[in-house]
Amino acid sequence: MFDVRASEIESGERAAGQVPVARPATGKPVLIVLHQENSNPGHVGQWLVRNGFRLDIRKPRFGETLPETLASHCGAVIFGGPMSANDTDEFIGREIEWIGVALKEKAPFLGICLGAQMLAKHLGAKVAFDPEERAEMGYYPLRATLKGEAFDRAVGPFPDHVYQWHREGCDLPRGAVHLATSDGAFPNQAFAYGPAAVGVQFHPEITCAQVHRWTGRHQTRLEIRGARERHEHIAGHIAYAPKVQAWLARFLERWTRAELPLEAA
Repeated sequence: MFDVRASEIESGERAAGQVPVARPATGKPVLIVLHQENSNPGHVGQWLVRNGFRLDIRKPRFGETLPETLASHCGAVIFGGPMSANDTDEFIGREIEWIGVALKEKAPFLGICLGAQMLAKHLGAKVAFDPEERAEMGYYPLRATLKGEAFDRAVGPFPDHVYQWHREGCDLPRGAVHLATSDGAFPNQAFAYGPAAVGVQFHPEITCAQVHRWTGRHQTRLEIRGARERHEHIAGHIAYAPKVQAWLARFLERWTRAELPLEAA
């Protein structure tokens, strides 16, 4: 467990709309689940600490435990990683099973990329590679579904392009509401389940530094069919990131207050 109380997160460009909001301190941290030794929660973490939330960062992959209840937390976020929700590693199964704690307690839950796939798998949906072996890496178009209109009205329109970094996607779980889609290999881009759980296939947390690091360290992945070239990642971030970060700020403001209209979606 690592408790972040201030701006100890990697610095990045200041997100549009990410300004502190008037809120009394809750005293409860947000549980942050990461999957690599040097991972950080990017703009999600930056928004939370700017707005008075502490981060309880845990990495089950390295032996850290997850809480038996979220009574002492105001929400939980499971981030992405290079592993698969289908892997047989013990920590993967443990995280997927643990999601039931958040769902049972109806606590705000956000799954990002791998985290969304874990949520889908917990709910019995399929997680798999694209049959044509395509990947999404870079910025791609996104649009809201008809069923996501109430969500879209409450939070504000989904950004029209979002950052992706994945070769797997997930089916829509039974009982979930499809919020956002695309015309690419992975049409389930965002979904909601119950009153407080959201999964997004894309990476709204991505910072400029992370874009440079991911594309610089993993250039062979950019050779996979469907992936954007490195210069397109960087140009796309310059063009589209401000809208994504403005959307993220609006989303987190409602999410931390448990005020997303998910059951009405």
